[in-house]
Amino acid sequence: QFLGSTEVEQPKGTEVVRDAVRKLKFARHIKKSEGQKTPKVELQISIYGVKILDPKTKEVQHNCQLHRISFCADDKTDKRIFTFICKDSESNKHLCYVFDSEKCAEEITLTIGQAFDLAYRKFLESGGKDVETRKQIAGLQKRIQELETENAELKNKVQDLENQLRITQVHASP
Repeated sequence: QFLGSTEVEQPKGTEVVRDAVRKLKFARHIKKSEGQKTPKVELQISIYGVKILDPKTKEVQHNCQLHRISFCADDKTDKRIFTFICKDSESNKHLCYVFDSEKCAEEITLTIGQAFDLAYRKFLESGGKDVETRKQIAGLQKRIQELETENAELKNKVQDLENQLRITQVHASP
């Protein structure tokens, strides 16, 4: 379950993460009391980053590039909680993403750590040339996402115009 993300002042630290978890857990309790459910998400972890997807539609909700993630930890007091801090590419602010995973919070944290290890090994093997390629790929992925959003908006506008045209034609015919 994705508890959400919240802005944090520092790029790392257990106390920073602890405050973010407290804040988002409190927000979850308020939402639960209002009858809202905590959304389930799917994570894709690779040497390029962590993608947060809608489990049904597979739509990317957040794409956190690995080189922007500055801290990752599971909560030692609550074994279900894991977090990571990522610098947002647009606002340049540090956001702490908080998740509630029934049994595998520690495993997910370790997997993200392994992704860092693999990315670093790949970086060393390529002599640093791979970083520029990754940046280009990330930029292209972002542009694809923007174009898909724009395309969906345009489809909705066309649908609205077609509906308006039908309504106009119905009123105009004798």
